[in-house]
Amino acid sequence: MGHQKRGNGIFSPRVVKMAMGILGMCVIGYIVGPPLYWNFLEGLSFFTHSSSSACPPCLCDCSSSYPFLSLPQDCMKHDPDVSDEMEKHFADLVADELKQKEGEALETHRRSDMALLEAKKVASQYQKEADKCNSGMETCEEARERAEEALDAQRKITMMWEQRARQKGWKETVARRAREKK
Repeated sequence: MGHQKRGNGIFSPRVVKMAMGILGMCVIGYIVGPPLYWNFLEGLSFFTHSSSSACPPCLCDCSSSYPFLSLPQDCMKHDPDVSDEMEKHFADLVADELKQKEGEALETHRRSDMALLEAKKVASQYQKEADKCNSGMETCEEARERAEEALDAQRKITMMWEQRARQKGWKETVARRAREKK
């Protein structure tokens, strides 16, 4: 029986170190890669776009105390026609969705009512069958009790006649021979 050499095979220290190194590089690339990529793209777009780009420069006054939480005044300009139309469209969408949800709820309720009714019917049928079975069992039990009583009565009568026959001289062996001759 030979023993295995250390350091050879899939789990040698050298292979494990290489695998851990590759795994570490992948994790670093996963964490650092996306920010570097986007910064690189921003740098390229800065050099490729000239001052006459398609988008006009943003004229924002960022002097407020909370520049990240506030919007410039031109961005908050309120157009009543567009706003009213959007609100009406949004209200219509919400109303349609509510109608759809109501229809789905009514359909679900109808299905559950049908399932409940069907379950009640099946339960009623099973109860009727159980009642028939119980009634049949009671009838059978009564008939068995009557049969036992009749059997006991017949045994008593048989014992009485055997006792009388023995008193008159009847013997079991004589009765057996008479049966065998027939």
